[in-house]
Amino acid sequence: MKNFVVDTNVLLHDPRAIFRFGDNRVIIPIYVIEEIDTFKRELSELGRNAREVSRILDAYRERGKLGLGVPLDSGGELRVSFAEADDETKFLHSAKKDNLILSAALAVQRAEPDVPCILISKDVNLRVRADVLGLEAQNFAEEDVVDVQELYPGASELTVPGDWIDQLHADGELQVDLQELAAGRSGQSSNGSRPHGFYTNEYLWLRHNGGPQNSLGHLTIDSPEATHGVIRPLERIDHVWGIRPRNKEQAFALDALVDDSVSLVTLIGKAGTGKTLLAIAAGLQKVTEERRHHKLVVSRPVFPMGRDIGYLPGTVEEKLDPWMRPIFDNVEYLMGISHADRRSGRGADELKSMGIIEIEPLTYIRGRSLPDLFMIVDEAQNLTPHEVKTILTRVGEGTKIVLTGDPYQIDNPYVDSESNGLTYVINRFKGQHLASTVTLFKGERSELAEMAANLL
Repeated sequence: MKNFVVDTNVLLHDPRAIFRFGDNRVIIPIYVIEEIDTFKRELSELGRNAREVSRILDAYRERGKLGLGVPLDSGGELRVSFAEADDETKFLHSAKKDNLILSAALAVQRAEPDVPCILISKDVNLRVRADVLGLEAQNFAEEDVVDVQELYPGASELTVPGDWIDQLHADGELQVDLQELAAGRSGQSSNGSRPHGFYTNEYLWLRHNGGPQNSLGHLTIDSPEATHGVIRPLERIDHVWGIRPRNKEQAFALDALVDDSVSLVTLIGKAGTGKTLLAIAAGLQKVTEERRHHKLVVSRPVFPMGRDIGYLPGTVEEKLDPWMRPIFDNVEYLMGISHADRRSGRGADELKSMGIIEIEPLTYIRGRSLPDLFMIVDEAQNLTPHEVKTILTRVGEGTKIVLTGDPYQIDNPYVDSESNGLTYVINRFKGQHLASTVTLFKGERSELAEMAANLL
């Protein structure tokens, strides 16, 4: 048996984290409960998680004394501990909850020196301090968490015989043996646990192994057990609401965005790669030109990089404008709004007043029914897996949802590049026929922006 001391941020991230430690002992310092109590009135995801933690602890309180230990349904034991600052931690600021949590963990370690004691926290600085004090500390490892460096990219570059490319365009499709196709990866590692490493709806860049021929293709696989797949050439997209793809990844993205058989698209990439612009252009195309959807809804989570929204002056709409401004800018760019137009009052509000587009923070999406929409969730890397699940389970018939973001630019302190909702969705939905993923690498905003993204 091991003793796992759980930090506040772990429970706020996953209220059911206490059941993730098997038949070991889970210890919650009383200071964690005090911190949880400060979040319970919030109307955010943190508030909901805090209230769920409180309900779980109260249910186990009825089974016995939490201070002595109560059996968990998972086979382990739950205990709430208390410890004053001791000689090892008294030099730290005793009013700071993190230091009191460290004290509680050290007290557990001293009380049972023969039992491994491990502090579980998502706070890297707390883990460093624990290590200095001689306490083992680990990040909270969830199921299905994948190293962002190994995240499924949604596309592969392959070297193939020239007659494959000829046949692909002559017949309009190409039946391939997936193991044989995998041999053309030119030393690239497989992007999955399958022997061949391919997934349905994966995009391919096919290059002739002995000449300049190359082609872009889309791979479909009937089932996870299939040994063969079908490659179809990408149809040339002249423009989508005036936007043309500038590189192969943007061509992949636009193909996924306009494909009516795909209901979930995830676009990842650094700033300036065109994620949001491509998604909005495809949404406007589907709503206004093709009338495949009733309305375009664009949303994003609100996470301030400085002071909270309450410090800003004005109405709710005026307070939210800085967070919604990137979306407005993209819409106005697609509309061809000039500086003179803006001075005369033209802008994204025209499409809003016509009922074509709806732009609002993600907070207001919760609880709504979402049928027959083209919905874009921008900056999805700031969502927790639970929040993404809540959004996707609200999607109604005829709705297409697009998640865009950059796992390396996270403002939410309770998720990281590996545990956020965007990477969680990509990892869970790879290989599903309703989902498609595209990673965009090249910045197209400007030469300076691309150079800054690479050098700074």
